Amino acid sequence: MPSRQVRPRLEDVAARAGVSTASASLVLRGKPGPGAQTREAVLEAARQLGYRPDRTASLLARRRTQLLGVTMDVSSPFHAELLEDIHAAADRRGYDVVVSPVTRAHGEGRAVETLLDFRCEALLLLGTSLPEADLATVAAQHAVVAVGRRLAAPGVDVVRAADDVGVGLAVEHLVGLGHRAIAFVDGPQGPIATLRRQGYRQAVRRLLGPDAVQVVAGGDTEEDGARAAGALGAAPPTAVVAFNDRCALGVLDRLRRDGIAVPGRVSVVGYDDSPLARLGAIDLTTVSQSPQPMAEAAVAAAVERLEGDRTAHVDVVLEPHLVVRGTTGPPPGP
Repeated sequence: MPSRQVRPRLEDVAARAGVSTASASLVLRGKPGPGAQTREAVLEAARQLGYRPDRTASLLARRRTQLLGVTMDVSSPFHAELLEDIHAAADRRGYDVVVSPVTRAHGEGRAVETLLDFRCEALLLLGTSLPEADLATVAAQHAVVAVGRRLAAPGVDVVRAADDVGVGLAVEHLVGLGHRAIAFVDGPQGPIATLRRQGYRQAVRRLLGPDAVQVVAGGDTEEDGARAAGALGAAPPTAVVAFNDRCALGVLDRLRRDGIAVPGRVSVVGYDDSPLARLGAIDLTTVSQSPQPMAEAAVAAAVERLEGDRTAHVDVVLEPHLVVRGTTGPPPGP
């Protein structure tokens, strides 16, 4: 039976280099004290042995884990892109990321409990739908950042895009192209969908009048978007704004299957500017939430809480922008 490889210890490096354990520790931590010859010997011994510091033991000794916990919807391309940017931002600040997915079988409450069991020092909750009272309870003991949702729970920092403004940009774009019948395919129940719906209603009432408002039940998946497109009937409006890109993709698929040209007959706008929206075969006009600045701000808010640089509540609201691609154009002629 093959022997199990033993991980080299600090003591092994010190013995190989012929120095004390204390000197080896100072060298490997980049601290002043040891001379150039000692440093060279220790670093060479560490390289030969394949030594890696036991980061977990070091952090536990300091009663720190330096772990940021992230909850995310695994089916959301936007959350996946946001997670990548969060990981990069955390790494630059010396933190690691633990991810707890939110699925049908593993709700957000359980996802949060899992992260706390891993001793995550701060929680970054992407698109959280937890009640504000529950968020405040967690924030009483841990740093909590709600990413993507407007709320006012005590102790919870917020980083989000101005979703109502973003949907308003989509409506303004379509009206500018000449559309006068613009429907909104709604999202799932929750504060994010509510704010986007409000942005649609406000923009349509301002630009086209209250009688032009048309909200269709939808959701956050492709299936929801396809179902909503079917509900528009044989004479759909000339333009559709969807809750998110996944929903918009479902709208596109159903319209094209029904022989309805996009954008010749119906223009479609999504929300999130997910990687799929950028594919040439999709070429979806959509609203971008700028995930990299959002991730940077979320990580900064968490780290500032943890390191004592800030105790006051922050509410970072980023301005979204419209990305015009090939799914929008002027309405069909008479």
